Amino acid sequence: MDEVVEVSAAAAVRLAEGASLREVLPDAGDPAVWIALDAGVRRSPWSSVDGVWSPAWQRTEQGRTLPDALRRGERLSDGRLALALCHSDGRVRKQALTPAAGRPELLPLVVLRCADWAEPVREAARRLLAELLDAEDAVRLLPLILRIGRRGRGGFVTDLATGLLRAAAPGALAPLCTDADQAVRRYAYRLAVEEGHLSPAELARAAARDTDLVVQRLCADATLAAVAEGGTDDDVLDTLLAARGAHARAAGVTALRRAGRSERAVAFLGDRAGVVRACARYVVRQGGGDPLAWYRERCGAAGDLAPGVVSGLAECGERADADLLRALTSHPVAAVRTRAVAGLRALDVTDVERMRALLDDPAPGVVREAALALVPSARSLDDQWLMTRLGPERPRAERVAAFRLLHAHDGVVRLRAAVALIDDPDDRLRHWARQAVQRWRPTADVPRGSAEVGELLDRARPLFSEYVLIRRKWEVGLKA
Repeated sequence: MDEVVEVSAAAAVRLAEGASLREVLPDAGDPAVWIALDAGVRRSPWSSVDGVWSPAWQRTEQGRTLPDALRRGERLSDGRLALALCHSDGRVRKQALTPAAGRPELLPLVVLRCADWAEPVREAARRLLAELLDAEDAVRLLPLILRIGRRGRGGFVTDLATGLLRAAAPGALAPLCTDADQAVRRYAYRLAVEEGHLSPAELARAAARDTDLVVQRLCADATLAAVAEGGTDDDVLDTLLAARGAHARAAGVTALRRAGRSERAVAFLGDRAGVVRACARYVVRQGGGDPLAWYRERCGAAGDLAPGVVSGLAECGERADADLLRALTSHPVAAVRTRAVAGLRALDVTDVERMRALLDDPAPGVVREAALALVPSARSLDDQWLMTRLGPERPRAERVAAFRLLHAHDGVVRLRAAVALIDDPDDRLRHWARQAVQRWRPTADVPRGSAEVGELLDRARPLFSEYVLIRRKWEVGLKA
């Protein structure tokens, strides 16, 4: 941000030299440009003229200062008037508001002044904006208005724009719903939903199309509410059910029950998203089906198996289903093996020997889940065997899993593993190891006066201040 402000300080000088606003601010639709100009004007260099120091942009073509020119009522260019609207003196900013009334290009700076820290400037700007702003301007300036609205005194501009947009024709919000700015789209859809401007079909398409999770949820929930009032439309259901976003698909599955088509929810019992699977189970149960029996049948059958089916069995299954999941830890598809291991952990069923063998699985996801499953049993594993798996020649997933399990040990084992990685080439693993060393404290199983602990702490000396290192050694019965 500082670099942007410095660039804007140079832009202030260019404006003072006669450049137009469009030349200096080619991307005038970006709110950051105006905010940076406002700050940059006050950072521009000062110079001395006739013994009077003032900013380099302060003087007009006639050599008079901007405050003098404003007092005389001289007509200033848009560029110089923009400088006056950003002046460090609140009296100058206030004087510049009146001539800015007929300059549409300066309206963004009038919006900025509505949140000015000086009350006289703020009140004058608000009166002027209330006269000038219309719905078309509110649409054009909404990205800036929302940015200013987040300031401590910025609520006026958002309230004014919202009032204008509520009263505008429904189509006025259409360009805002496709704006690249995420905050603008959220605002536009929220207002459109509140005003009832969008049909269920339009809401469903927005929920399926938009990449922002907030918009997806807002439109999906509004679609459900609209369907509950007016009945279910096949196009609306199909749009939601085919959406990439999980919340939109979940809304579509939920709507199946009201539409009397609970049988279609069966196809979503194995969805990749947990929220969709949960909604599908609810709808299937309401329709008299048995999701658990469906999961058991699919997991026990030969052939292709979607990973979501395995997760679904774990989500609603019982400990008796552990055998099905354990068999799937040998499945040829890595995603299925990963979900099976995660499912065993969810059912609180841990086969230590099987999980230990899976630490050598070629799929990183399987190794990660196996390590998480072994953490409660980590102290039963051979720490020397785990240490050999920290070598840089090993796959990263195996090294991370080994360190996770060694970190679950106490005392010397944890310190030994962490010190071994304090200079590791892997940035994240090195950072984790260094934090582990710095947080290490001797536990009851650490022998008093342990020479190994002393050597390990000495190797990690750069990570401690001299005082902390002495303190750590004293805690274990060693002299510094």
